[in-house]
Amino acid sequence: MAKLSIRDLDLKNKRVLIRVDFNVPLSADGKVIEDDTRIRETLPTIEYALRQHAKVILMSHLGRPKGKPNPVLSLRPIVDRLRSMIDKDLGLGENVAFSPDCVGPVASEMSHMLESGQTLLLENLRFHPEEEQNDSAFAQQLASLSDGLYVNDAFGAAHRAHASTEGITHHVSQAAAGLLMQKELDYLGRVLTSPAKPFVTILGGAKVSDKIEVIDNLLGKVDAMLIGGGMAYTFLRARGQGTGKSLVELDKIDVAKQAMEKARQMGVRFLLPVDHVLADEFAPGAKTQILSGDGDFPADWMALDIGPKTIELFSKEIGAAKTIVWNGPMGVFEMPAFAKGTFAIANAVANNSKATSIVGGGDSVAAVRQAGVADKISHISTGGGASLEFLEGKKLPGVEALTEKNA
Repeated sequence: MAKLSIRDLDLKNKRVLIRVDFNVPLSADGKVIEDDTRIRETLPTIEYALRQHAKVILMSHLGRPKGKPNPVLSLRPIVDRLRSMIDKDLGLGENVAFSPDCVGPVASEMSHMLESGQTLLLENLRFHPEEEQNDSAFAQQLASLSDGLYVNDAFGAAHRAHASTEGITHHVSQAAAGLLMQKELDYLGRVLTSPAKPFVTILGGAKVSDKIEVIDNLLGKVDAMLIGGGMAYTFLRARGQGTGKSLVELDKIDVAKQAMEKARQMGVRFLLPVDHVLADEFAPGAKTQILSGDGDFPADWMALDIGPKTIELFSKEIGAAKTIVWNGPMGVFEMPAFAKGTFAIANAVANNSKATSIVGGGDSVAAVRQAGVADKISHISTGGGASLEFLEGKKLPGVEALTEKNA
């Protein structure tokens, strides 16, 4: 059922509490923002509210402060960045204030002093243990800062039932999705309900255990599933191939066999690497060789990337797709010697301009950015864990708690 959108709210002269995801990478001393993508992604929601003459209150977590204040994880450095980023046409960039706490008398007073077109950023929610405990009294304190209006634009935190994502919805009159949240749900929802065919999923990363539920849920929807990264070697071992010192989850061999059998029964092309970049050690300067075919790997060597034949095979499938979902790198792309496969897949996805392409997961997102093709991807998901759980078919607490449109 459709959820209420920020566009459905009457925001004029009202205090609206917006849950954003400002969990951005900071320098070691916590003073410099190293990547402001997450701030940039939620600007449309913030600017929409300001254009509607709302009094905007922003709340977010940052890092894992374990329920107590930590100056290195303060949201204070984000204020200056926000001031410079809020649309210059609005002339409201200077009107961003900071509250040294997210609840309590100071936060309450500052929220009541807000005027239309002004923004208040609250300090890190996770400085209070009650946030992650989804404490009702804490959620009520947060809600009291608003005029009964709450917007969740933090898709990256939507899979957590925390006070600021789920608990708060019980203490406000209307809980709506922000523009970024809507965009995420629209793209990912379409994949699960009505994807354009052929639908190809590319899954990588280290472990089968991290992706098995996604595999299971998507096998009934995709035409082809391409498996790379460390997880591929558990599948190859399940097929009887010796994989040397490559990463293998021995306790997931049977799970891998079941997945491949399910794919066969459903007529899904389940493609594993047909050649591999092997290394004699897990190190940037390791000796390497390319091994093709289904013969056993040398006992003391490990696979750290897909080989050229696999790149060609996968790229052909990607090029014919109308819907593409990619989550997880093809190899240890942090080391240049083993990055070729991941960057080749990034380019193959980007070059298919006829397809709707969705990239999720921190490593895959980093790969498309490093490959310089991010602007050619239809949608880059801001939520790694949330997008995975959504693709697994799970309900996200932060989404389920929002007000139904017809309510």
